[in-house]
Amino acid sequence: MTVARPPADGAVAREAPADQSAVRRGNLGRVLRLLRDEGPRSRARIAEETGLNKATVSSLVAELAERGLVTDGDVDRGGSVGRPGLLVQLDGRAVCAIGVELNVDFVAILVLDLRGDVLLQHRMALDVPALGAEGTLDEVARLVQQARAATAHAVPVGLTVAVPGLVRSVDGVVTFAPNLGWRDVPVLAGLTARLAPDHPVRVENDANLSAIAEWASGPEARTPNLVYLTGEVGVGGGVIVDGRLLRGTAGFAGEVGHNPLGDPSVVCGCGRRGCWETAVGLGALLRAAADPGDPVRDSSRDLETRLAEIAARADAGDRRTLDALAEVGAALGTGAAVLINVVDPEVVLLGGYFAVLGRFLVEPMTEALRRRVFAADRAGARVVLSTLGFTAAVRGGAHVALESVFDDPALVPVGGPRAPEPSHP
Repeated sequence: MTVARPPADGAVAREAPADQSAVRRGNLGRVLRLLRDEGPRSRARIAEETGLNKATVSSLVAELAERGLVTDGDVDRGGSVGRPGLLVQLDGRAVCAIGVELNVDFVAILVLDLRGDVLLQHRMALDVPALGAEGTLDEVARLVQQARAATAHAVPVGLTVAVPGLVRSVDGVVTFAPNLGWRDVPVLAGLTARLAPDHPVRVENDANLSAIAEWASGPEARTPNLVYLTGEVGVGGGVIVDGRLLRGTAGFAGEVGHNPLGDPSVVCGCGRRGCWETAVGLGALLRAAADPGDPVRDSSRDLETRLAEIAARADAGDRRTLDALAEVGAALGTGAAVLINVVDPEVVLLGGYFAVLGRFLVEPMTEALRRRVFAADRAGARVVLSTLGFTAAVRGGAHVALESVFDDPALVPVGGPRAPEPSHP
């Protein structure tokens, strides 16, 4: 990176230290991102790949090590002739980030360290609409406190909460989450009051965070143009265009589940009729596949257990289950075709229950895509099943929280962060 030298003007010269400080923070971030994205590197190779001189790289690596973010690894066996150097690798075991997802019938939490390794993950069944916003935030705060106690060796640098609905991320207000029954709920303020954190807290739409997780670490990581569709009680979408999350004017892009693609006689949880999620959401599948009172429709039971039972019935050739899956798959293709026609992605990723039951959904879905995508051969878009399962949103939340360190490693104090005393909720 070429940095312009400030002119010899007195006023500008007085601002130079701040400029140099910003440049150094940026270079610290460049080195840290390189190690994250490309793996361990010798100091010489870091200098070569960043364009920074060797002395600068040595100074940057030393500072990152003092902050507990990198450490020396193995000897560089592939280095140049001469005395081999040591590889520099991410450390960051004392730094972690927390992702939380609250949904209609569960709350989940996941903690990542700086290297992206999972330190803790947990999901529990919870009737969020019945519990209400205040009771749900109490439960979220309790889970976060328990996670902090269980990972007390690592100081959290951020917490991101995923919510299925319209989220005003600038102030963390959930303006409308129809399947939760929430309107204008100040999630950020509520959790800040309960946790008094000394790190950033963010609130984001669940599908957007899932798309970020897929782009960062999923099977199609770094795909520039990607559409992610998640199926749970509601249906959401996250769209990556040219490597960036598409947010829209007010940050509400991705609410694909409420496109008018369903039966206009069916009322959606949002109060409107004919929304796409009434045709492809989990409720639509369960209603078509099982009668009321069937265990697979009991929302107090673990969702993955219920989905496994549906898959077992389909594998056993149960006609009602197979017909229900085929109907949902076709409807899924109809809506995905609209997105392909508009966005022209390389990949359509299926997450949530769509991924779990994907082997039954992909064939009717792709048949619908063949009929409805305007360009030949589905415009080249591939349908891929997510491997992140129901952890995508919490993983994306933790990833977003970690970005603050990669943006500015100087946020972590020299000497490394000191772990807090375990909290006892």
